Amino acid sequence: MGSENTVKAVVVIAIIAVLLVIILVPSSFHGVEYYQFGFVRRKSTGSVNTDKVYTSGYYLIGIDYEFKNFKADAHFVDLESVAVFTSDRLEVRLDCTFQYFLREEDLQDLHDTYDIQYEDILRNNAIDELKGATVDFSTRDFGEKRAEIEKTMFNAVKKRLGGNCCKPGCQNSPEGCEVGCKKVEDCTKEDKGFFADVRYFQLGFVDIPDDVISRNLQTLTQLEDGFREEYIQLAQLVRIRTEEMVTQIQNAAEEISQNATAQAALILSQANAEARAVVEDSYNRGLSKLYTDLGITNQDQKASLNYIRTLRDQTNVFLTVNFNTLVTGPVYGGQT
Repeated sequence: MGSENTVKAVVVIAIIAVLLVIILVPSSFHGVEYYQFGFVRRKSTGSVNTDKVYTSGYYLIGIDYEFKNFKADAHFVDLESVAVFTSDRLEVRLDCTFQYFLREEDLQDLHDTYDIQYEDILRNNAIDELKGATVDFSTRDFGEKRAEIEKTMFNAVKKRLGGNCCKPGCQNSPEGCEVGCKKVEDCTKEDKGFFADVRYFQLGFVDIPDDVISRNLQTLTQLEDGFREEYIQLAQLVRIRTEEMVTQIQNAAEEISQNATAQAALILSQANAEARAVVEDSYNRGLSKLYTDLGITNQDQKASLNYIRTLRDQTNVFLTVNFNTLVTGPVYGGQT
């Protein structure tokens, strides 16, 4: 009887132990999501062990423990109407957005310094840095050099929140280490900034005072008026030069025309002279042949023949033989 009670007691204890294992073991597992970092924290005392940073997964850490989580993905910070100062001592208000990530290797320092209240601290420090980041730019530059200003503000916030330590292993990365950064082994806690990497920055709406806009518009108008006057003067100069060129071309054309006319007259005169010379030469040779064929040697006879030929060439002269019949042709009125 006693042995049976002992067996029952052992069985009951075993069942209780199994039940405790079934209940307690699952309760001892705790998880960290893929978008989180975690430190182990004891529930009963609230103490946090920061020796190890846990990433996504499930871990057997015990019933009295849980994870104190931090965001591992991007922190989005939207800033509106931030007052910044320019080189002309004017205040400009702007909107901007930036995104930062906590550094896993510096999460212990972040926890020990700011605990989980780090977001407002980083936000306020970013605003303070932005106020003086644009002192080298004028108010007009916000319209003309927007991309350059955005890059300057990005670098300022990045350095303020991230410090000036080199990234671990940056010497082996394609982009290399940042210019002027301190080696990791030489960095102190103060060199790490606020233990976050600012990776993206976007400059939004820029509110420039109305009087500044009016002055800028007036300046632009004056510049445009100056350009307009330059164009008018240039147009007048071009017109004068064009008129000079037209006059030169017309004079050259007139000179060429007159020269061509003179050349044509000369050529025509030379041609006429040559033609008359040819005709006269042919005429003289013809007369010489005629005198030879007719056997005329007397100069008076040659002169008479020339006279007769000259009369024959006249259109209003009629020649005939025998002066008693017809001397100069028919007489008007039927008389001869």
